[in-house]
Amino acid sequence: MVDFASRGSQRWLQVAINRKPELLLGALRRGGAIAQRTSVTWHSPLGTDSFQEYRDSVALKKAGIAEPALRKPLRSFWPPRGPVWDAIGITSEESPLFIEAKAHIPEAASPATKASPESLKLIKQSLEAARRFYAPRATSDWSSLFYQYANRLAYQYFLREMNGIKSTLVFLYFLNADDMLGPASEEEWRGASHLIHAVLGVPKDLTAYGVFDAFLDTRLLLDAVEKN
Repeated sequence: MVDFASRGSQRWLQVAINRKPELLLGALRRGGAIAQRTSVTWHSPLGTDSFQEYRDSVALKKAGIAEPALRKPLRSFWPPRGPVWDAIGITSEESPLFIEAKAHIPEAASPATKASPESLKLIKQSLEAARRFYAPRATSDWSSLFYQYANRLAYQYFLREMNGIKSTLVFLYFLNADDMLGPASEEEWRGASHLIHAVLGVPKDLTAYGVFDAFLDTRLLLDAVEKN
């Protein structure tokens, strides 16, 4: 098996999925993303697959979604080379689960999209559709500040609302990631999350849309790193 990533959310998520999956499941359960008796089979990032992360139609396939069966095809919603998912799993209830992970607050402040003019037209169209769904009265430009967070919400809208797939989106926040000088408390992360929601104009609580926050302390993963 190849080595874990050197630092940050990528490293800690690889460790959690490949060495301490029960801790990650606990975090997801506490956050309400999965039920107490629900388990998850992870399909990315796996050590046996060189910790590959996936995007576009391959990501859908990893999540158990047959692209030909979609009511609205992905290509009509988003151009190629879309978001790369930090983790992809399928729950024991056969529902897709996608994770976007962060280990420090600046990581969440993603820049605006750098898509080509042709791709940008479709991206903006889809982001605006998602914004109208989540926040009908919002006027912010989702292709600008916090674009990464916004495009993850857009994908959830595409899967859940446009295609009727009971997908779950989790924003996973690592605590005490000293390698990145990350937050030590859930409160710090919640403050950052509330700011993002305020800028995008979305409600503080998105659980009704299958969007959840989860928190995992990296100190619980340290002994697993030593085995690498």
